[in-house]
This record gives sequence, structure tokens and C-alpha cells, in this order.
Amino acid sequence: MPSSFETLAAVDLGSNSFRLQIVRVDGEQFFPLDTLKDTVRLGAGLTADNFLDDATQERALTCLARFGDRLRHFRPDQVRVVGTNTLRVAKNSAAFIREAEARLGFPIEIIAGREEARLIYVGAAHSLPAGKEKRLVVDIGGGSTEFIIGSGMKAQKTESLGLGCVTYSLRYFPDGKLSKANFKNAEVAARNEIQRITHDYTPDQWQLAVGTSGTARSLRDILELNDYSVDGITRAGMERLKTELLRCGSMEAVNLNGLRADRAPVLPGGLAIMLAIFEELGIEQMTVTLGALRDGVLYDLLGRQYHKDLRDVTVTQFKRRYHVDTGQTERVAGLARQFYAQLAGSEAMQHPEIPRQLEWAAKLHEIGLMISHSSYHKHSAYIVEQADMPGFSRREQRQIAHLILAHKGSLSKMVALLNEQPAYWPAVLALRLAVLFSRSRRPVELPTPLQLSTAPRGFTLTVDGGWLASTPLTAGALKQEEAPWRATGLSFHVRQA
Repeated sequence: MPSSFETLAAVDLGSNSFRLQIVRVDGEQFFPLDTLKDTVRLGAGLTADNFLDDATQERALTCLARFGDRLRHFRPDQVRVVGTNTLRVAKNSAAFIREAEARLGFPIEIIAGREEARLIYVGAAHSLPAGKEKRLVVDIGGGSTEFIIGSGMKAQKTESLGLGCVTYSLRYFPDGKLSKANFKNAEVAARNEIQRITHDYTPDQWQLAVGTSGTARSLRDILELNDYSVDGITRAGMERLKTELLRCGSMEAVNLNGLRADRAPVLPGGLAIMLAIFEELGIEQMTVTLGALRDGVLYDLLGRQYHKDLRDVTVTQFKRRYHVDTGQTERVAGLARQFYAQLAGSEAMQHPEIPRQLEWAAKLHEIGLMISHSSYHKHSAYIVEQADMPGFSRREQRQIAHLILAHKGSLSKMVALLNEQPAYWPAVLALRLAVLFSRSRRPVELPTPLQLSTAPRGFTLTVDGGWLASTPLTAGALKQEEAPWRATGLSFHVRQA
């Protein structure tokens, strides 16, 4: 169980706002300590060819420097930072993220759309009354909209579509101009997108519609405070709001109770999307909850600290789905841990994520056998990098995929990828040797002595000479292992004890 008074922080780098939330953990409850928000409008900084412009990057970096100052004394395991749609699509996001991480002081995870949806549901579910009914949760963000059907604390269906209040407001309501044509174009475009998922989200599949995050909360406040609806968001209330916006003709002329200045520029896009959602999914009324993405991130972070890591569950499900030989992968994982521990030393303390990624790579390295035995490692790596893997960020999936791809065959293809992160080379060797020693697919008894060590530009494996002489197949494989490493600029030598 969580200890009392642990402090955790979540940073949500949304397409409209950046938010930092700091909470105190007591038991399994969160008590807010501090919240920082900056309306960066990252999505508005995307050029026509999907590059983040310099001015927007500078706004974002300035914000992250402030967040970094507030988080200065936090440990890495107390903080999780997630980026959403704009950072998923921006072509120059990698360069921006390097600078952003330097300002913030913590790694940034770019999460996939469905992973974002899952985390949103976790946050929403914790803020709703306990119940067995199926809920449809909708989150209209700045660059994407997430749709989730779930029950209790578990999301059952997740989707993410490229509809956002920032992007739609810029595209269909330039300079805040409000007209019937603009609303019609925005609603038709949104309905066309939503129709792709309508068959999975029909009203017979859920009992309660729930909105979360800024757009839903803003619409609820405006509708209720202007007497357009009595309880939450209604279709009739939104139609009355649209009529009022059309009467004004421009957002500059709009004066509504409950409309905050930071939400005004993105109100028309958000309203058009919500109207389209109500129409396509057959919603008449939607309640609104406070729980959202950053709350889900905090609960996920809490689970990771107390041995309820969803990533372990996902790996287990993938092993089952792809009919993995569990005995073999556990043997490989165990040997990989031993080899890495000999190689990493103090470096493992500097990169605590690598041992876990190595273990997951070992457990998933054979999932590609379900497709083909030939080049199965390529299939395994492709699945891990491209699949929806709840709990994992895109960066984690890529890093695990790189380890899997490197576990057999040539290493020349890995040089460019891994030279950017040289701390992963020991993990690559650990996994390659673990697979090599487990070739018989039976329990392995390692010889004594067997010692892995680092050299100035490579690695040395010291093995009992008598054991090598008695196992010519393994001895030959170890000798052949020296050649692939020469292509990397590193060396691998086998020395007889």
C-alpha cells in the first residue's frame, strides 16, 4: 500500500494548455497541493506542413522552465510528463523535446491516442461515483478528441480522432468570425470523422455520457450560468448557445457568463465538435467531471510505484495473444538480467529505465514467430513499435523495439539508433548473449567462471575453457558473435579462463 504523504506530480503538455499538478498521496487518495497552468496553444503553432513555429516553441519552453523550477527537488520516480496530439504530429517534435526536457529536467513521453484515452478514463473514473453502469467518456482537447466506453475503473473501448478545439477554431473560424457557413462546415467535418467510430459507440452500448477537460467544463459553465440548460451539457442548450454566437457574429462581441478569456478563442471549434458528437452518437445530455488526463497519469504513476504497473499487464497479454513460449522467454529474461548487472554497474543507477525495458524486450522478443520464423526479430520489433500497448509511451515502445531488433543478426543497422543512446549497448549485448545461451530452450546452467566486463571500446566475456571445449556449438556461436560487434565500432572478445 502507498505510504502516507508521498508527493507526486503530473505534467500534461496538451495542444491548448500545459498543466502541472502536484498532489499528496495518503493511502490511495490524492490531495491537491499545487497547480500551474499556461495556455500555450501549442496546436496553434503548427504550420501547414506540420512544423512547430519558433514563437510557439519559445512560449512552450518558457512555460516548461517555470514548471522545472517548481519540480526542481522532485525525484524522477515522482514525476511523469506526457505529450499529446500536437507533439505526436509535429515533424520537428524530436528537436523540440530535447530542448524541452533540458528546461523541465524530466523526460517527456509522447503517448499514443488510445493510451491518452485510457489515461483520461482512469482520471475520469476516479472522480465519478462508484457504479456498474457503462460510461461513455468524451474529452475534446486542443488537437484531438478521445472517446472511451468503460465500466468501473476499466476502459473497454478507446478511440482518438483528430478533432480539436484549437485546430477547428483556427481552421473554420478564422479571426473569430462566426457565421452559419462556418458552423456548418465545422460540424460536417467533425461528423465525417466521428462516423468512423459510430458503430462502436451507439447509445445501446453505454448508459451515461460524461464530458471531461476544458471544452466540456467550459460548455457546461456557459450553458448553466446563462440558463441555456439546467444540468450539464444538453443538445438544446448548445443550440441556444450557437444562436447567441451567430447573433454576435464575432468572438470579440461575445459576452457570456462563465466564458473565461483563455477559452474564448477556442469556444466555437469546441462547440461545433460537441454538437457533432451529440448528433452522431445520439446523446441528449452529458454530465461533466473534473477528472482528466493528468489525474489518470497520477494514478498510473502511483500504480508503477506500488507494483501495479499496467505495462507488466500489457506484456503478459501480448505474450498470451502471440502464444509465446513463456518458459523460454523467462529463461532469456533471467539471463539478460544477470548479464546486464555485470556490465552496467553504476550506469544502471543513472538509467533505471533500461533494466525494465530489457526485461520486457526479453519477454516479447519472440512474438514475431506468430508471423514467420524467418526474420522473426524484425516482426517482433515492428509489432512492439507500432501496436497500441496500454501503459507504454511511444518512446518506450521504440526503445524496446530497438533492443528486440538488435537481439540477433547484424548490428550495423543499429549503429545510428543506439549511438544516440550509448547506454543501451550493454543491454543489447546482455540480450544477445541471453538468447545465445538459451538456444537449447531448456534450463541453462552457466559455467563458472563466467564474467562479462567492459573494455575501453567494447566488452570481454571470460568463460571456463573446459566448459567451452565441452560445448562446441555454444563456443562457435560465441566466436561468431565477435564479427557483428566490429561493425558497431565496439569490440566483443571471448577469453578462456
